[in-house]
Amino acid sequence: MHDIRAIREAPEEFDRELARRRLPARAAGLIAIDERRRALLTELQSLQARRNEASRQIGQVKRKGGDAQPLMDEVSAIKDDMARLEDDERSAAQDLNDALAGIPNLALATVPDGENEADNVELRRVGEPVIVGAAKEHFDIGEGLGEMDFATAGKLSGARFVLLRGKLARLSRAIGQFMLDLHITEHGYTEVAPPLMVRDEAVFGTGQLPKFAEDLFRTTTDHWLIPTAEVPLTNQVAGEILEAEDLPLRYTALTPCFRSEAGSAGRDTRGMIRQHQFDKVEMVSITTPEQSAEEHARMVGCAEAVLQRLGLAYRVVNLCTGDLGFAAQVTHDIEVWLPGQGTYREISSCSDCGPFQARRMNARCRAKGEKATRFVHTLNGSGVAVGRALVAVLETYQRADGSVEIPAVLRPYMAGQEVLVPHA
Repeated sequence: MHDIRAIREAPEEFDRELARRRLPARAAGLIAIDERRRALLTELQSLQARRNEASRQIGQVKRKGGDAQPLMDEVSAIKDDMARLEDDERSAAQDLNDALAGIPNLALATVPDGENEADNVELRRVGEPVIVGAAKEHFDIGEGLGEMDFATAGKLSGARFVLLRGKLARLSRAIGQFMLDLHITEHGYTEVAPPLMVRDEAVFGTGQLPKFAEDLFRTTTDHWLIPTAEVPLTNQVAGEILEAEDLPLRYTALTPCFRSEAGSAGRDTRGMIRQHQFDKVEMVSITTPEQSAEEHARMVGCAEAVLQRLGLAYRVVNLCTGDLGFAAQVTHDIEVWLPGQGTYREISSCSDCGPFQARRMNARCRAKGEKATRFVHTLNGSGVAVGRALVAVLETYQRADGSVEIPAVLRPYMAGQEVLVPHA
């Protein structure tokens, strides 16, 4: 959410930044709505002052035994006018809020200009991509193990679902538990077990509503199934005034996530890359503005540590303005190497949203001894997507005989098992 005062003060700069995000100029239209709202407020204040003065005069006239009816009629008319103006002002304020709510965050200067993902800038590569002769993709490996079942999942739920059994189900659970343990024991995050269904205001606060309603699943009780734990984790501070010295707050959660994948028809239709339901470990930080950039770099490092411990090759990319998410002012994606596909695929996305979400949630902080408050900065990142990590492990550690080596860091979660072997 943007501050209309800042737009009024620098409309040309606002429009220039929108242009970087491939959007048309909006400042003039927003300012016009705001001027209409402010004019109505001014008129209301003027009527309020006249009503107060007329009411005072009524008392004076009555004390002197005069006829106060004309003044009483005026006050009655003023009340009617004020009621109409209050409705008009509420309507104008709602128009302004609706217009602002549909505008994405502005990109930082460090974000490269670009049209789409082809213009993202690679920052670094870590690890040597594994080249496997006649490498299989994860779905062939999983089905060969006899424990990845898309047919039964399709019978139960339709397309873009998977059913894992036996040791493969345990390996998936092990990956999630390993990530969670790493973040809470070494990276200083507090574990949270949040609700998986949230109200409108929660998904509005993090920016999924109103623009991306079609990407979400809604229940018959008018709750939304969370598309990511970012939603409940970040909204913990909605409406709060936090003490600046207590920041940053760092939260993590391992949850199922639910997405309709609207607009992804024909993409990744086979396998576990793009599903309606998947598990993900999420990281969220609530910071002061001064801590924001450093916390973003730290968060990316926490996600990288997961892949390093798993022995997976990856690269980090700085998303361009055309590929930046709605609420983000800067995003660094981590893309893991998949030998079966022979390419890098996104496995984590770490974003600094600045005050954008906080303004929507009215989440603020206050320095010790000061009365003034400021909006906090919010950050979120995948730490990481469990299903895609499973995909990367299967493809990276596959063997020619169809078995899969289990990374050493996961073996304690697998009762010491070192290899997954196909069913006889």
